[in-house]
Amino acid sequence: MEKKLCRSSKDRLLGGVCAGLADYFDLDVTIVRIAYALLTFFTAFSGVIVYVILLLLMPEKK
Repeated sequence: MEKKLCRSSKDRLLGGVCAGLADYFDLDVTIVRIAYALLTFFTAFSGVIVYVILLLLMPEKK
């Protein structure tokens, strides 16, 4: 079965992007969220732009 990168519809806080990435890469969603928060903070909040782009491009899992 081929995995597809999709936003999570059940394990979401804002848009389900981090949960979708965690599911795709078989990682714990908490680790992905912490890594995202740290990367956003240390890159002058450019992670917000990346999150919005992923939110618009990633389809929602049904």
